[in-house]
Amino acid sequence: MEGHDRMKFRTSLFLALFSLSGFTHAAGVLCLQKEKNIEHEIAVAKQHDNQRRVNGLERALTEVRASCTDEKLKAAHQENINAKKREVAEREQDLKDAEEDGDKEKIAKRQRKLQEEREELKALQSAPW
Repeated sequence: MEGHDRMKFRTSLFLALFSLSGFTHAAGVLCLQKEKNIEHEIAVAKQHDNQRRVNGLERALTEVRASCTDEKLKAAHQENINAKKREVAEREQDLKDAEEDGDKEKIAKRQRKLQEEREELKALQSAPW
């Protein structure tokens, strides 16, 4: 996986791990839900005989059990939103530059990338925290 693809995969994994936690937020058990999500991902990785993924997820599970707090999760989520907002702003500037150059191919490419970033930001912002 290349760097950009790996980042998209991590973003997707992050969204997948936390998207199911909305119903537990009111009860204050975000970390417990995160553990359950990781345990589910471990089971899926085992079904696909992906030992490297299992090992990584088991390390993540150990870390969650050792140091997870709902406040840390919320703070990390907010930082991810802030980082995504910065990426959107960068893509908006890239598009503006392409429009000034007048290169239609570049403009179309930059519009697609901006739209992707905006969709990822919207997904992060709609997470139930």
